[in-house]
Amino acid sequence: MSEIGARLRDALHAELPAAYRLRRELHAEPCLSGQEEPTLKRVLDALPEGSAMERVAGTGALLRVGGDGLAVGVRGELDALPIPEETGVPWASQNGAMHACGHDVHLAALVALTRAIDHVKAPAPMVAVLQPREEGPPSGARDIVESGALQRNLIGAMIAAHVQPVLAAGQTACTPGAVNASADQFTVIVKGQGGHAAYPHLARDPILALAQVIVAAQQLVSRDADPMTPTVVTFGTVVAGSAPNAIPGQAAARGTIRTMSESWRRHLHQRFHELAEGVARAYGCEAEMRITYGDPVLVNDARLAEETGCILVDAAHHMPATLRSCGADDFAHFASVVPSLMLFVGTDTKAGLHSPYFLPGDDTVRALAESLLAGYLGAAQVIGAGQGH
Repeated sequence: MSEIGARLRDALHAELPAAYRLRRELHAEPCLSGQEEPTLKRVLDALPEGSAMERVAGTGALLRVGGDGLAVGVRGELDALPIPEETGVPWASQNGAMHACGHDVHLAALVALTRAIDHVKAPAPMVAVLQPREEGPPSGARDIVESGALQRNLIGAMIAAHVQPVLAAGQTACTPGAVNASADQFTVIVKGQGGHAAYPHLARDPILALAQVIVAAQQLVSRDADPMTPTVVTFGTVVAGSAPNAIPGQAAARGTIRTMSESWRRHLHQRFHELAEGVARAYGCEAEMRITYGDPVLVNDARLAEETGCILVDAAHHMPATLRSCGADDFAHFASVVPSLMLFVGTDTKAGLHSPYFLPGDDTVRALAESLLAGYLGAAQVIGAGQGH
């Protein structure tokens, strides 16, 4: 690690005790998407005074440290999930919401990094991007991008890190290319003709037709998608009927459709429409298909990944070769407009993301803060080289 990197690491470590305390405060009082004002206020109170700050996306903010010029943006998510916590720790949430996706860890680590960069003459300015509504629509990241805030704040690269329990504690994945899938929601409504269950020949059964649509949709993955392109079609809800001895007039299902290829994503939507309509018609029914676009594919910039990976190795972090997931993150909206890098940091808990038992320890706060520092240093090198420094 460079001399400036070592100084920043030491400054970061000095901030960790306060970061651990902040994490517990944030964890105890989580706020849902769109209601993050109390969380934002607490985080801003913990950040350096006198820094340039811009409010964005309603309950979000951007805060600059380290001077003027082209900056590295580092994202932290403000919102929690509507999940009652069951960890049993003294600082567990009691309000029916929970930081079950690690956003409290992300925010505490981001505060520690921001304060360290404010204290040490850093190689590039940094903008802490305090983002609302990562867990629920409308996307906070998309709103920030569309507002022009990245351009106004001269952000030349974006960095984020996410806790990931599929990795062991002490591991950090820094993978170039597509690392998270696009995530869209669909609704299929099949309309038939209701009737008495004893006389199915006088009806057109939408439940039967919808069941065939559900089965046939799996062929989009096994026979339409390139086997080298991860694709997921999952039905999460199926609703039909109100009586066991009656065929209803319609049946509906909702789910998610994901892929790691933006070009295949558009074609996949078209094929899904064709399949639903064709299968329903074969059973004497009609299908109405609606797809709502969500987050795009998250693509890590290759050069950011390379520079950051070298710093992580130098700092004695163990990195798995790759980590790619059909999970989604609206950080992808940042990656669509500026070079960006999402890191995945292993945890010391076996509970999965969005579990009511998910509770990484203090070591995960430290590991995530160190990974953000590596990402910041890697990005500083990339944007510095781009300016001819």
